[in-house]
Amino acid sequence: EFLAASMTLDMSNTDKLVDFRQDARRLGIEVVPPSVQTSFRHFETGENRIYYALAAIKGVGDAAVEHIVEVRGDTPFASLEDFCTRIDPRQVNRRVLESLIAAGAFDCFGHDRAILSGGLDRILGFAQRAQENRISGQSDMFGIGGGAAWLAAEKLHREYQALGFYLSAHPLDSYNDLLAKMRVQTWADFSLAVKAGATAGRLAGTVTSKQERKTRTGNKMGIVAFSDSSGQYEAVLFSEGLALYRELLEPGKSIVITVNAEERPEGIGLRIQT
Repeated sequence: EFLAASMTLDMSNTDKLVDFRQDARRLGIEVVPPSVQTSFRHFETGENRIYYALAAIKGVGDAAVEHIVEVRGDTPFASLEDFCTRIDPRQVNRRVLESLIAAGAFDCFGHDRAILSGGLDRILGFAQRAQENRISGQSDMFGIGGGAAWLAAEKLHREYQALGFYLSAHPLDSYNDLLAKMRVQTWADFSLAVKAGATAGRLAGTVTSKQERKTRTGNKMGIVAFSDSSGQYEAVLFSEGLALYRELLEPGKSIVITVNAEERPEGIGLRIQT
């Protein structure tokens, strides 16, 4: 209850949500991914679990969330078609549907996220016709080809964009054995090592954002944000490294980096070497 209340209070602060999610994992509490079937506006608790809040998904406003929860009531949606016949497409518009799909909130209906994304026009059209005719919801709107399948990395990257962190899985998960052989540390472990005096190390991360800025001398520097299974961190690199590695540092790509580290009052400063 305390964790769920804390997550609700800070639902717009992704860094805090990541920390609370780590606390939940450490305490053996499951954080159930967002779903139009089980989620509410706020983070709610169940049997040793926390249900992810629909209002914490980027691009899904309070009005849309309240509408979905209200029309669901005590009767779960039987299918995606049933969902479309019950919602008002003026309240749950294209932007909201895109965000819900990317966050995995429609996974409960058993359709692939790429197919749902590719069939958005059809879904919206079905919802609009249902609104006009109050049709029974028996027709099958999924005789559709849908879009091209998403690779696992793209699916997770879209989820990251909707939630602000990786929830259902992490792109690095499939490399755990390899990373252990390479003696790559998690960000959490490396942070502790730096506080104990370490000044260099090897980390793995999925790039979540990259900015380029000019230094006082007029050269370019890059500020790159990474995510691993233990948290999120930033590292910098200067013009030479930026020219060498710019193409690798695109959001969604997973890489191994060697870094120099320095403990500062505002946190740990990282500089990418290779």
